[in-house]
Amino acid sequence: MIPYSLLDLSPIVEGGDAGQAMRNTLALAQHAERLGYRRFWLAEHHNMPGIASAATAVLIGHVANGTSTIRVGSGGIMLPNHSPLVVAEQFGTLEALFPGRIDLGLGRAPGTDQSTARALRRSATQDTADAFPQDVEELQAYFDTPRPGQRLRAVPGAGLKVPLWLLGSSLFSAQLAAAMGLPFAFASHFAPGFMRQAVDLYRQTFRPSEQLDRPHVMLGLNVFAADTEVQARRLFSSLQQQFLALVRGAPGPIRPPVDDIETLWSETEATHIRRSLACSVVGDAAGVRAGLQRFVDDLRPDELMLTAQIYDHEARLRSFEIAAQAMRDLAPAARTAL
Repeated sequence: MIPYSLLDLSPIVEGGDAGQAMRNTLALAQHAERLGYRRFWLAEHHNMPGIASAATAVLIGHVANGTSTIRVGSGGIMLPNHSPLVVAEQFGTLEALFPGRIDLGLGRAPGTDQSTARALRRSATQDTADAFPQDVEELQAYFDTPRPGQRLRAVPGAGLKVPLWLLGSSLFSAQLAAAMGLPFAFASHFAPGFMRQAVDLYRQTFRPSEQLDRPHVMLGLNVFAADTEVQARRLFSSLQQQFLALVRGAPGPIRPPVDDIETLWSETEATHIRRSLACSVVGDAAGVRAGLQRFVDDLRPDELMLTAQIYDHEARLRSFEIAAQAMRDLAPAARTAL
């Protein structure tokens, strides 16, 4: 059975607040653990009124403390916003508290708009995204066993070998992950344009490392499931509205679903959003199972990272429950668990 994992943005819904969003996140993680999801990842975004996971490492600790077996990690930490030493200390602390359960996914983008990126900047004189490969190597070194006489160490962190993942939506991170022998997660759930090229490039150029002896590709996929296809399409409209708000430069909390999304956007906006959300499976149990099977047969991922921005918390729990059953029902495929 192909492993399936869950990406949560800790969504703040219209009429709700961040505290409720984070309580819902923990409840979802506990639900995912019972349903057999392998990982529960949280993403770093800033200045986003609809996302409560900005302090990602803190929220990972909250989730890990409230669960017992599921791996918990970042999808991802935006490395240009942080010094590698601080990230090593934070995730070293998490690994020390929850040994064998922490993943560290790393992204090269700031995870926000340009004004906020400047406010987050580590350096006023350089674009820290350009230093991403060097920062990954530095971070990796902090998790290695300390050398005799080494003066700079991550404490906690040194010697803990926290597994690194590279995340991306372009060819850059695919090539870097292959060169460093790291697992690669592609953000196909919102930016599928280079998905096939990136996956091919990663697999063709992968070089084994101490962490990983063969390529491991995780693909993001929006999955909106309900008892009927009509209900699922309605749930999906909240994500469509969220993207519409981004297109219009007015991000906000997650909005309630609507019966007819076509009344809210222009043809140009619809085309752009449909392209961005092309990697989405929406439907009832049978439709979701068929959609997942087509996606897996086509792309042959080693793992899927499922996500869904759903307004109603109970509907979100139900959606991931249907999705988990659909994953278990897929036709068998040979996969290597990581």
